[in-house]
Amino acid sequence: MRNDSVQISTSDAAWSSPAEVIFIKEKFFAMLKTDLTLRNPLRCLGGSSEEILAPGQFGGILARAGVGKTALMVQIALNAMLNERNVLHVSLNQPVNKAGLWYQDIFNHIAAGLGGSQSGQVWESLLPHRFIMTFRTDSFSVPRLEERLGDLIEQRIFVPRMLIVDGLSFDEPVREMLSELKKIARLHGLHVWFSIRTHRHEDPGPGGVPKQLADVDDLFAVALQLMPVGEEIHVVPLKGVTLTPEHSRLVLDPTTMLVKNTAS
Repeated sequence: MRNDSVQISTSDAAWSSPAEVIFIKEKFFAMLKTDLTLRNPLRCLGGSSEEILAPGQFGGILARAGVGKTALMVQIALNAMLNERNVLHVSLNQPVNKAGLWYQDIFNHIAAGLGGSQSGQVWESLLPHRFIMTFRTDSFSVPRLEERLGDLIEQRIFVPRMLIVDGLSFDEPVREMLSELKKIARLHGLHVWFSIRTHRHEDPGPGGVPKQLADVDDLFAVALQLMPVGEEIHVVPLKGVTLTPEHSRLVLDPTTMLVKNTAS
């Protein structure tokens, strides 16, 4: 972003009313957020709407442990937050502070190049659009989630538009639970993303679909798999989206955990 445009705005603001100064700052601030949104390579999967999922639909991020499922979901969530859409992050395997650190670290990499003050202002503006909710794995159930979600909405504490579910085991039968969640997603118009842990020793099912997704594949509109290839982690669309010719390959940078476009 050009520094001279900021200097001009500041100069003009000296002769403006307080209301005009606020407007100029807000406009510049909105430009910063738009710039960060445009840096997101996952936009190439969402078409012109920049939304990979429609309200009420499920998306899955599949990978072995430690490959980057949470990092990718956090990038999807941050893109929604930059567009002022509320994200409810449900973590079944991490405390609130650790889940929050994922957002802070990923955001810092995305915002690299911005001044510390500018980056800090954007970050503070995003926090009201995120709510982290934790459950012990053995205590999580759809009725409990529905009750806590209902409390947030009814008391106007937080009204989410995206739901992240990180840590749900797909090694056990989950169709009934997912069917109940689907009803909630449709009722509240939620875009829902799940992390789905796969295992190195397991062969894929029919059509190359990992075993964990095979029995519930019909409930998912989109599925992306993270596959280590040499020193890279490839983002491979399994269902619901395709890469455009201009974005023929997406990889997850193992250092920053950010998705980036690469040449074929």
